[in-house]
Amino acid sequence: MGVFVFLPLVLPLSAWPVARLAEVHLHPRTATRLLTAVAVVMAVCSTLCLALLMVVGTAQLPGNPLPDAWSDPEVRAAVPHDEVAGRAAIPALAVVATACARTLWRHHRVTRRARRALAGLPGPTVAVLPDSAPYAYALPGGRGRIVVTTALLAGLAPAERRALFAHERSHLAAGHHRHLLAARLAARANPFLRPLRTAVVYTAERWADEEAARAVGDRRTVARAIGKAALLSRGTPAPTLAALATTGPVPRRVAALLAPAPVARSWPSAFTSVGLAVWGAAVGALVSAMSSANSAVSLFVILHAATRL
Repeated sequence: MGVFVFLPLVLPLSAWPVARLAEVHLHPRTATRLLTAVAVVMAVCSTLCLALLMVVGTAQLPGNPLPDAWSDPEVRAAVPHDEVAGRAAIPALAVVATACARTLWRHHRVTRRARRALAGLPGPTVAVLPDSAPYAYALPGGRGRIVVTTALLAGLAPAERRALFAHERSHLAAGHHRHLLAARLAARANPFLRPLRTAVVYTAERWADEEAARAVGDRRTVARAIGKAALLSRGTPAPTLAALATTGPVPRRVAALLAPAPVARSWPSAFTSVGLAVWGAAVGALVSAMSSANSAVSLFVILHAATRL
């Protein structure tokens, strides 16, 4: 296999072009799902690759509990500089495991605290907080709950309030917190996937914007609501809910809402320059993900073949 065994660790770099193109040219719903899937596949493959590199590189160390056959020279030949790669994989795996565990723990802790804080408030689906800080977010779990402060509601017109609630309801209905958490974990597993996490945050917000515009029936009203909420919230600490506390680049979202609605079809035509670029980047990202999976699986097969049962 040679140096190709390291492909799962670096191939996430190839997903950066599709992240940028998907933000601009794909429907937000399609972009969110595509980028989340690519990020998860590449993160799983890179983590599996680290684990297999550690196994191959440390199997020959005395006192290890691994099968003796895994330390054969033929097995170690599959990994260049196996001892160095294997030992370097140990702290790398520890960092990945710690980062992902901390992300999950923080997500669970913040969500649990938010639910406890809202338990005594009236309203099964909407909680209005008497707070001078203007903010709003969607709290997942069960049927979900929308949290908004009186300060934010006071700064919005009635139509803009409807747009705000439609936006937050779309977060809950589409389960955007799952996409955001998956992309966040993927970025923790491989730092090269951070641009995909940023892109998923933006496209999830754009997805909610488009759903709100469809529900309200006026794209300019949703754009005004987003712009006003951003101006009111300027200088206000954002809510710490790990899954849904990010609003994304507001000017780009407002500009997208002031433009015509994106075409409902999933992909642009491949017979246009934009469509060709998007299709090419998407295919490249998927091929990279498949190459990562192939490298990881090939190394696993080598270890399995060396094990004498």
